[in-house]
Amino acid sequence: MHLKTMKIPDLTNYEELIAGFCGGAVCAVVCHPFDLLKVRFSANEGNALRPQYASYADAVRKIVAVEGVRGLYQGWTPGLIGASVSWGFYFQWYNALRTKINKDFSTGSEIANNFISGLLAGSAVQCFTNPIWLAKTRLCLQYETQKAKKYTGMIDCLSKTVQQEGFFGLYRGFVTGVIGSTHGSVQIVAYNWIRDKRCEAQGLPKDSFLKQTDIMLASSISKMLATTVTFPFQFIRTRMQDHNTDSRGIWRTTLKTVKNEGVLGLWKGCLIANVRQLPASVVVFLTYENVKRLVGMTKDQ
Repeated sequence: MHLKTMKIPDLTNYEELIAGFCGGAVCAVVCHPFDLLKVRFSANEGNALRPQYASYADAVRKIVAVEGVRGLYQGWTPGLIGASVSWGFYFQWYNALRTKINKDFSTGSEIANNFISGLLAGSAVQCFTNPIWLAKTRLCLQYETQKAKKYTGMIDCLSKTVQQEGFFGLYRGFVTGVIGSTHGSVQIVAYNWIRDKRCEAQGLPKDSFLKQTDIMLASSISKMLATTVTFPFQFIRTRMQDHNTDSRGIWRTTLKTVKNEGVLGLWKGCLIANVRQLPASVVVFLTYENVKRLVGMTKDQ
């Protein structure tokens, strides 16, 4: 009696979703400590109630001394969920929108079409992931110097936020998050442009599977560009979501920061953001491209 070989279902209609989900998950596992440092340095306006770190290395040393390595993974649960869901739906919706816009609503410029597709996909994702990112930010901002922490975890954070600030408290920083969707648009446009140029240089059809080094190059350059250009939006959102202060309103928070810390204060944490984003972007896109290729193979099963 012979067992029939199990047929793998065709998953190509969901290849972007699956690949993006896997890329986001791997990124959260590998890069969360960098994210924690980025959030803490962005939120630090010099308040004496916060621990003051002389450098990123000093921050790591002080956190680990009190809480162990586990302290570097505060906010990891919402970070994992947020990254997985965001990247999965972003890639799925971005590619669907790009196909639709190129076919029926083309601006005549592929770069413009890609930018619009990325902006719409990012804004849509932000609509249901904002509470997750708020929980991650607030959990990351529970310091090792505090005797009692306000939140025990993601669910407790979301629950207490609703109780104390109402449902819309979950959407603090939402507007800056939507505006900050330009980050994803800039990145995806730059990534696809570099990718297309590499395919062209190697005489390959557009959207061909490239070498791992080419994917790393495209993802690194596009992420550094997007992170640096749009960082103030991420910065303002972090401060607005911080439960340790009463930062309300985009304009008010921006003016207060510029007045007390100068214009460059809007880029506080940008260096560690780039340090974090470089490996994060490489991990996301390497995982995404390879998983997408594997899922694409199910069509022939």
